[in-house]
Amino acid sequence: MSRIYSLAYLTSNTCTPPQAVRLAAELGYAFVGLRLLPNAAGAPQQFLIGQPEVLRETVAAQRDTGVGIFDLEIIRIAEGFDARSYLPLLEAGAALKAKAVLVAGDDTDEARLTDGYARLCELMQPYGLTADLEFMPWTAVPDANAALRIINTAGRPANAGILVDALHFDRSSTTLDDIRAIPRELLHYAQICDAPTRAQRGSDFTGEEMIHAARCERLLPGEGGIDLKGLFDALPQDLPVSVEVVHLERMAQLGQTEWARQCLAVSRAFLEPQA
Repeated sequence: MSRIYSLAYLTSNTCTPPQAVRLAAELGYAFVGLRLLPNAAGAPQQFLIGQPEVLRETVAAQRDTGVGIFDLEIIRIAEGFDARSYLPLLEAGAALKAKAVLVAGDDTDEARLTDGYARLCELMQPYGLTADLEFMPWTAVPDANAALRIINTAGRPANAGILVDALHFDRSSTTLDDIRAIPRELLHYAQICDAPTRAQRGSDFTGEEMIHAARCERLLPGEGGIDLKGLFDALPQDLPVSVEVVHLERMAQLGQTEWARQCLAVSRAFLEPQA
C-alpha cells in the first residue's frame, strides 16, 4: 500500500515555511509539518504568526505545489495553561488548512492537565484542527496508556488524538499491545525515525539523553534497533507518516535538500519494501 508522507519540522529545520513546502514538493512529500511556536523559550522555530507576508508566501507555495500543511507545533499544557493564548496559532492553522496540532503535556497534576486538554479541544473545534497529544517519557504524559487515559477522562472530544512517535514508543514503557489498544479514531498520523535501544546500549537512558536524541540525533529507519516493523504493523496501514529524522551533524554535512531526500527514500523503502 502506498503511504502518505509528511516532511516534519525537525527534518527540515533550516527552511522557512514556504521553503519547506517547496522542498517537500521537489522531493515527493505530500505534506509538511511546521513549528510556529518553540518547544521551549528561545528555542528554534519557524516564523509565520504575525507575519502576513510569510503567510501569503506559504499559502501561495501550497497553491503552486499541491503540498499541504499536516501538523503545527507546539502547544504545551503546563500549570497555569491558558488555551486562549494559543489562538494566533489556531488562526494560522485555519489559514493554512492544517490538519493537526501537536500537544505536549507538562502539568504533573493529571486532573488539571486533563481539564486543560479538554478546554483546548473545545477551543480548537471551530478551526478544524485535531489536538494530537504526544506521549514522551520525560513529560507528564510518559506513555500511550497515560495519553489514552487523559483523553478518555476528558470525555474523548471529537477532535482528540494521540500522536505515536517511534522514538518515544521505544524509550517509554509502551508496548505493541498498548499501540493496538488505541482507538482508530484517535490516530491521525505517526512519526518515524530510528535510534539505539536500551538493549543495544545495555542500560537505561537519562531524561537528558532522551531529549538530546529526540531533538538532535535521530537515525534513519533501519540504522538503530527500534522495532519499527512491529510498530507500523500495529498501527493502521493507511495512517499518514511524518518523517521526523533530525541528525544535526549529518544534516550539516549533507545539506538540507539531500538529507530530506534520504529521509524520505529510506522511510519509504522501509515501509513499502515492494514499492
